[in-house]
Amino acid sequence: MKIQLSDHFGYKRLLRFVISPVLMMICTSLYSIVDGFFVSNFVGKTAFAAVNLYMPLMMGMGSFGFMIGAGGSAVISKTFGEGKKQLANEYFSMLIYITILFGIFCSILAFLFLKPIILLLGAEGELVSHAMTYGRILLLSQMAFMLQNVFQFFLTVAEKPQLSLKISILSGITNGILDFVFIVVFQWGIAGAAAATAIGQAVGGIVPLLYFMKKNDSWLRLTKSKWHFGVLLKTCTNGSSELMTNLASSVVTILYNLQLMKIAGENGVAAYGVIMYVSFIFAAVFIGYSIGSAPIISYHYGAANPAELKNLFQKSIVLLMAAGIVMFTAVEVLSAPLTKLFVRYDPYLYDMTLRGFRLYAFMFLVCGINIWGSAFFTALNNGLVSALISFLRTLVFETGAVLILPIYLGLDGIWLSVLVAEIFALIITVLFFVTKKKQYQYA
Repeated sequence: MKIQLSDHFGYKRLLRFVISPVLMMICTSLYSIVDGFFVSNFVGKTAFAAVNLYMPLMMGMGSFGFMIGAGGSAVISKTFGEGKKQLANEYFSMLIYITILFGIFCSILAFLFLKPIILLLGAEGELVSHAMTYGRILLLSQMAFMLQNVFQFFLTVAEKPQLSLKISILSGITNGILDFVFIVVFQWGIAGAAAATAIGQAVGGIVPLLYFMKKNDSWLRLTKSKWHFGVLLKTCTNGSSELMTNLASSVVTILYNLQLMKIAGENGVAAYGVIMYVSFIFAAVFIGYSIGSAPIISYHYGAANPAELKNLFQKSIVLLMAAGIVMFTAVEVLSAPLTKLFVRYDPYLYDMTLRGFRLYAFMFLVCGINIWGSAFFTALNNGLVSALISFLRTLVFETGAVLILPIYLGLDGIWLSVLVAEIFALIITVLFFVTKKKQYQYA
């Protein structure tokens, strides 16, 4: 039975609707993990560290796609809830065209200034050449990566989360197979890893573009569009929290790498890379749930249905708290075998990574509410509150923690920084839940 945004959502229906975005985000997170596995085990830890140094730049530019996707899906879902289908399609088309143009612009600009950027990120010696090789190839697919991030949201809005999952699986399988072929069989090293990722991103971004260009059975389709500056402004405002989250995460990752280079050198950067790769999978559950539930919230907000908003709010809190406990337990149990998957060849690096992983895992107990809380206010078209949660959570609390805690706790302070930041962010998120409940009538 097809699930529609206008339905009433019990636990079973809600989970059925969000499971595809959750699995989609897990598949997307596997790109970096597969690259990391092959680079670490078949190219070496120096190349592995270089990949980790470049990754914040790719994710930082890709954050534009998250902003357009999150902010635009809220505007489009609300417009659809108001019964204005043609206008919703115009908005959708304009946002896709803007993403394409901006993606091309970013790729050209980054390509021209790649070496000074790599040096600014903290690369030294052999790390520079590896990061340059990896970056130059990935910039060819940067526009497709932005589109991939946008379509993760819009395919859910189009009531096609299963199609989004299929495209993500196809993209992930393409990346994994080509990693093996390019790195293990052809022995292209870090260039092979970059080429495999670039082709996987192209599949994830271009396939849904072709789907929406032709006649399809969803209610979204690319058409001719007028310039709607107000909608673009609203989209950017609504999606500013997602932009802030991803940009800030990139900045914080750079800061982590710089701190780790000082305290533990190349081994610290490699250990952090392993922790990030595996953590992406677990965080993807919260991000996927946020992507899947946001269009439902926006629709019922546009349709002036406070009873359903209250229902979605209460069920989401329960599900997110339960998921946090499950994921913390899973990380603690699986941390050793997952660490061995990446760095079994270096006992010292293995011990460092395992300890960091187990300390880092405590943040899963609280981060789900914060991730969803920001997305919840984006879905309610309140980009200011959403952005404030994201800004404080990442750029203020986490930056402050990673600068201060290592002074007193050394390397352990770096691993615990994210937990401290999430605890402070949870206080802010709950405060906004309480103060805004009467305005939006969700509690």
